[in-house]
Amino acid sequence: MSQFAINIIFVGGSFLLYILIAIWAKAGSTSDFYVAGGGVHPITNGAAIGADWMSAASFISMAGLIAAGGYANSTFLMGWTGGYVLLAMLLAPYLRKFGKFTVPEFIGDRFYSRNARLVAVLCLIVASVTYVIGQMAGAGVAFSRFLEVDATTGLIIAAVVVFIYAVLGGMKGITYTQVAQYCVLIIAYTIPAIFISLQLTDNPIPALAMFSTHSESGMPILEKLNQVITDLGFASYTADVSNKLNMVLFTLSLMIGTAGLPHVIIRFFTVPKVADARWSAGWALIFIALLYLTAPAVASMARLNLMTTIYPEGTSAQPIEYDERPQWIQEWEVTGLITYEDKNNDGRIQYYNDANPEFADEAEARGWEGNEFSYNRDILVLANPEIANLPGWVIGLIAAGGLAAALSTAAGLLLAISSAISHDLIKGAINPSISEKGELLAARIAMAVAIVVATYLGANPPGFAAQVVALAFGIAAASLFPALMMGIFSKRVNNTGAISGMLAGLVFTLVYIFVYKGWFFIPGTNNLPDTAANWVLGISPLSIGAVGALVNFVVAFVVSNATEEPPQEIQDLVESVRYPRGAGKAVDH
Repeated sequence: MSQFAINIIFVGGSFLLYILIAIWAKAGSTSDFYVAGGGVHPITNGAAIGADWMSAASFISMAGLIAAGGYANSTFLMGWTGGYVLLAMLLAPYLRKFGKFTVPEFIGDRFYSRNARLVAVLCLIVASVTYVIGQMAGAGVAFSRFLEVDATTGLIIAAVVVFIYAVLGGMKGITYTQVAQYCVLIIAYTIPAIFISLQLTDNPIPALAMFSTHSESGMPILEKLNQVITDLGFASYTADVSNKLNMVLFTLSLMIGTAGLPHVIIRFFTVPKVADARWSAGWALIFIALLYLTAPAVASMARLNLMTTIYPEGTSAQPIEYDERPQWIQEWEVTGLITYEDKNNDGRIQYYNDANPEFADEAEARGWEGNEFSYNRDILVLANPEIANLPGWVIGLIAAGGLAAALSTAAGLLLAISSAISHDLIKGAINPSISEKGELLAARIAMAVAIVVATYLGANPPGFAAQVVALAFGIAAASLFPALMMGIFSKRVNNTGAISGMLAGLVFTLVYIFVYKGWFFIPGTNNLPDTAANWVLGISPLSIGAVGALVNFVVAFVVSNATEEPPQEIQDLVESVRYPRGAGKAVDH
């Protein structure tokens, strides 16, 4: 059986399962659509949160970025993991006690202002659409390879699939679909990792294999990897970073952005009690850890496998001839995500760091005239089983897992966007008397429009999947997280302060990002090149969310202290929310 046929069986079978679940759990009411009726079991909810959390950025892109950047890109791992702990401890139980359907609804009621609710809707939509762009881009990468089509076609296929099951099922359908997707993606991630760990180190536990001995050379595997890549002019895999400020701000931006993500927060409204919200968080952390402990090992072993594929006789010998390149390179070339240019016309694949001036003399002595091989970092995890010559069924499994990761998070984000528009904007501000049927229709139309926008922008994303997602986290960090924290823990912050803070944080962060990434992420509209030499104080657009959050906090407190205190009933409400006991079901007010 051909690899294409195997891929079709695994991918098609998993998609059929998702769509059947969506039909079985079709939302019949706004409660079903927004919070799955509020009756989800904590373990089920934990698995769904795990799938929602482990997006294309985690499954496909994070390991690829760590593989390319080594220790410097471990910030993705630290920021996202730490942020989930913040979310579980500081926000989830209290928001569940408040008992509303959406994050903007909490902000609107806590700050006793329809305008605050509308500003929160704006912040949520901007952050979530940016996040969906990354998911759709990741799904497009996976589809393009495993269905053997170009990246744009793969993106369109992904959009159609997520449209079918997300629009139909709402939160109820998405919850049970995401449980299935978690099972698919975690099996797909760990089985290839175990195979490759055994192949390279004889250790079946990937997290431990990364610190084991490389079977072929007898060297520690990280030491072997450092040797291979530094021999070709690349930076050491385990090297420290020079810009500590940017690293700290980036990690902080991911952490607080994580805690402000509406599509994860809304999951804690789907359980019956506050205690169940805490248990959901605990189970989710276990489910997430299974992948996050494996990702660094996958990254290091993928990088080593890639280098030894091109230099099978060692870095001092000649690289492989292009005509003798393995089948996996040929198949990824079809997608346009691997490119080769024979600059010195010798028919071989020279892959090295031609931007390193210290390696220029060595390259000239070898007759090399520039790096000839480039690849999209998002392909590395998906290509890893092929690079390691694993069985066809393993390749099909990781295809299904990568798609499950991208589509599960995309569905959760689209639900957050649609509920913000239909529940908070249309029902909360434009037409409070809208019927439940009308609200459901508006939610589904909003979701469809969001899919179209995300698909269009996903065709030309402003970075790799994990980088685009990091931008979304920065936006959430600068706009929503401070408002949620102040709403729960400060009785003094009033509506004027909250609105001023959210707008200041959002505008500051967006302007900084657009200057380097292009206005509204449209290619070619950036004012400055996105390089470290042009960043203010060395702060990357990916890290600016932490500074935006500080701006939000400062503006909110200054404006609040210069204006009237919140009404006494609001201060009493804040006091009651701090004690999570006694919460009822999520309700529509």
